[in-house]
Amino acid sequence: MARSRPITALPIYVQISEMLIRDIAAGRLADGAKLPPERDMAASLNTAVGTLRKSLRILEEKGLLERVQGSGNYIRHRPSVASVYSMLRLELKEGGGMPTAEVLSVDLLPKPAGAPAFGPSSDGWRFRRLRFLSGVPAAMEEIWLDGSLAETIEAGAVSESLYLFYRESLGVTILSAEDRASVAPVPDWTDPRFPMRVGEIAGYVERVGRDSLGRAVEFSRNWFDPKTVNYVSRIGGGKT
Repeated sequence: MARSRPITALPIYVQISEMLIRDIAAGRLADGAKLPPERDMAASLNTAVGTLRKSLRILEEKGLLERVQGSGNYIRHRPSVASVYSMLRLELKEGGGMPTAEVLSVDLLPKPAGAPAFGPSSDGWRFRRLRFLSGVPAAMEEIWLDGSLAETIEAGAVSESLYLFYRESLGVTILSAEDRASVAPVPDWTDPRFPMRVGEIAGYVERVGRDSLGRAVEFSRNWFDPKTVNYVSRIGGGKT
């Protein structure tokens, strides 16, 4: 068991590329928009120009950026772009937001009563986290992974993206998920930095995640602050 420890952060250039990908999906960066000069953009993000260029290279590889010699960098919108946070549906009210998270606890426990079936074990690894979007405390997260998929999990080794951690450390890839959105009271284990108090009615999402063979292996429940965060699911191939 581990408590109140930061999760292993993604590299800065990956964080920036993920932020830009989410901003493009949310429409904050429109198709055809010209980005600021790289030095200005790097300064605004408090990062080195070389780091920013690595981020932009990721966007270019995904077809989201066009470099025009002598003119600049231009956004190119594409639907359904794979990314580290492509399955994260929470966004700030204004759209997007750079995702980070802090682990509150990691425990191997009997699976919660009333949860849908996921995996063969009667126990599950429970991750409790505080989710941030661009530094704003946005959601309380409780994620359960079937206990048969890992003998031990050290909180310090967990990435800010659990799906990335599953894939790289446990050999488990979540390829699909079913979400059910509603409302529910904030749980009694909520972190004091979360803006809603225990018992207040929050936005609520339950998810069942399935691996590459279609097996349910994960169950999660998230409580989010509807004053600052939206749950967003984009459908179809059109531009947003």
